[in-house]
Amino acid sequence: VELWQGPDNTPHKMRVYVEDGALRTFNAVIGTPRGPNTVAIRNIGQLEFPLDAVVRPDRDDGLAANIASVAQRSETIQGGALRTYPFDPSVDSVAIILKTDGRPLNARIELLQGPNNNKQVVELYTEDGLDRPFFAIVETPGSGNVVRVVNTAPVEFPLYASVDAYRVGGGIDWPDDGLMIGRAF
Repeated sequence: VELWQGPDNTPHKMRVYVEDGALRTFNAVIGTPRGPNTVAIRNIGQLEFPLDAVVRPDRDDGLAANIASVAQRSETIQGGALRTYPFDPSVDSVAIILKTDGRPLNARIELLQGPNNNKQVVELYTEDGLDRPFFAIVETPGSGNVVRVVNTAPVEFPLYASVDAYRVGGGIDWPDDGLMIGRAF
């Protein structure tokens, strides 16, 4: 996913991997300040793995406003560092906001379910993390979900991350050990 602003400027780039798009849809908001912009979506996967995409304007009361209303605290992640955010099985989706103080934003966001089992990965670049912060909703069905945010920029470029529960309940009540024996789905 790329944001094009003019013929030779790409101020926002994302590379997204989703293991099961039907179970974990990818929802993000891309800021488009100042002038005409184009959002380009390209599937670089194999022909057997098509995708469906929807691009629409986000008004003042849209997804970005909903995500921002959930954000309770922001945490600084220095360049080269990472933070992990574990979530209870009752959390159905997570709101993620990444921004900087006007410097470039380079990050990798991973949804893990179990040790080193990537369910969703977003590699992100934004030329100005204050002008174009990253907003996303990540679906977290099941148990053992952990969101890992890695600042892939040098140490001089910190980022500010807010990762909070967005939608809680409504899913299956998983036991603490993640096993369901003798219960119907």
